[in-house]
Amino acid sequence: MITMNSAYATANLYADWKFWLDKWFYWLLLVGICVNASGLLLPVMEPDGPLYATISKTMVLSGDYINLKVQGKDWLDKPHFPFWITALSFRLFGMNGFAYKFPAFLFWLSGAYFIFAWTKKLYNVQSARLSVLIYVAVEHLIISNNDVRAEPYLTGLIVAAAYYYYRTYKENKWIFIIPASLFLAAAVMTKGVFIAAIVASGFIAEWVCKKKWSEFYNPRWWLAVFLLILFITPELICLYIQFDQHPEKLIYGHTHVSGIRFFFWDSQFGRFLNTGPIKGEGDVLFYTHTLIWSFLPWSVFVILMIVARIKNFSRPADSNSDYICPVIFATGFIMFSLSKFQLPHYLNILYPFLSIMVSQFLMNMDNGVYHKVISYVQNFIYFLFFSFAMVLAVVFGLHYLFLICLLLAALAFMIYRFFPGNQLVNIFGRSFFAVLAVSLFLNFLVFPEIFNYQSGMKAASFLKKNNQTEPVYTFSELIPEFAFEFYSVQPVYLLKQSQLYTLKENIRVFAPKIKIDSLRNEGFVIQDTLTFPHFHISKLNGTFIDSHTRAQAVDSSMLATILPRRI
Repeated sequence: MITMNSAYATANLYADWKFWLDKWFYWLLLVGICVNASGLLLPVMEPDGPLYATISKTMVLSGDYINLKVQGKDWLDKPHFPFWITALSFRLFGMNGFAYKFPAFLFWLSGAYFIFAWTKKLYNVQSARLSVLIYVAVEHLIISNNDVRAEPYLTGLIVAAAYYYYRTYKENKWIFIIPASLFLAAAVMTKGVFIAAIVASGFIAEWVCKKKWSEFYNPRWWLAVFLLILFITPELICLYIQFDQHPEKLIYGHTHVSGIRFFFWDSQFGRFLNTGPIKGEGDVLFYTHTLIWSFLPWSVFVILMIVARIKNFSRPADSNSDYICPVIFATGFIMFSLSKFQLPHYLNILYPFLSIMVSQFLMNMDNGVYHKVISYVQNFIYFLFFSFAMVLAVVFGLHYLFLICLLLAALAFMIYRFFPGNQLVNIFGRSFFAVLAVSLFLNFLVFPEIFNYQSGMKAASFLKKNNQTEPVYTFSELIPEFAFEFYSVQPVYLLKQSQLYTLKENIRVFAPKIKIDSLRNEGFVIQDTLTFPHFHISKLNGTFIDSHTRAQAVDSSMLATILPRRI
């Protein structure tokens, strides 16, 4: 039962949020979008980004949009949709890092629109505004708009599909099945069929909990299944042509590999069950602690929301309760946690639904204990964010260190002056700007320095600036530097070391310094060497971050000319 005092407190809280959001929403949204867009200005980060970019580059150069190829070999891992979109972007904007990231950013941005539209229909416009602000200031979503993989596409596509299925369900308008199934098909053609299972789980739970049994045999949902299959047909055709028609191809060490079977099973469910060709080692608590840091600065809201839901679990839900978002999030979270193949960015696709849930929790939170917890935790996080940035600036050894620390301190002071005290709306505002400020610090000051150690990109840039367009070779037995191939304007060919023994003319190679040194020891004449510092920048560690010990962590790659071996 809702008491008069509780109802009065909730009404007052809603009034606070309404006044605050009316005043700040558009400004905060603009800043949030701009900070996320700042990742577009950075290069493409190894390893996955340049790999995916190179696949799309190969599509454009070859004119083959059916066969996915990596260094001339058949590639069976991800479906086609993001590669097609990236290839289109390359044709419009040229082959560069911006063109690779921009379409993914647009899909992420469309997620903000659909979150707003859906939350507005579920609750009200103020909850919709709050959910969007939460979404644009999630730490790992900001990171993913720099380190672009498949997730920004999925983040927008999955919430768009769920939104239009919701409108089909609530408004009884069959026309919405078409965009819903189209968005879901694009999501399936980005990551796999498990996406459809996650979305379906929310609606099934809604119908079961509200005893809407007739929905299970309503013809519109069978039409939705048919349209989904119809819309993924291009992917199935491509897989059949590339793999099923060619059982002689050697894929993952086996012949007679079915691309269609891989798409429907091995690609995702095979990973979850660890029965596919790509295996991993999972920890059931991996995504629990991942959620705590990747959903910053809103993690404490999630914890308190879950506590509140558990406490109120036995209360009868009213007819307007939303089961779709919570069950979609829970299904995805449990599925990922039980899988053996785990990466932090997998959770990103669930954050639109979590943003909607957290916004509604905050709009109705009238618990004084929760408010105190939020006040203490968020103030600590605010202090932690700016302290982290300053310590990182010092340890990393950034130039103009005193000025950077002074600006960070001034920014922390200004934000607190704009959003003072422990009123919930101002705590939210401080947290919002803190995560964006630190993200800007990383994107404009830290990452540009880190990318100096992505040797393949730097080597390709050198060749381009010096108008050197002759072919370059890399060694097939080494871990490939896809950044070198993506950023190179000249052809890049694979070379086996055995081919060097019959070499008749000079060739230019790009390889780790240790490889070049070993060739020199074998009697090859090495000339015109250029050395580039190298570090696996997507796996930062303390030794690298500390400017005093960085040299211990950094290797070298080289551009060199190899002459025929002396006899």
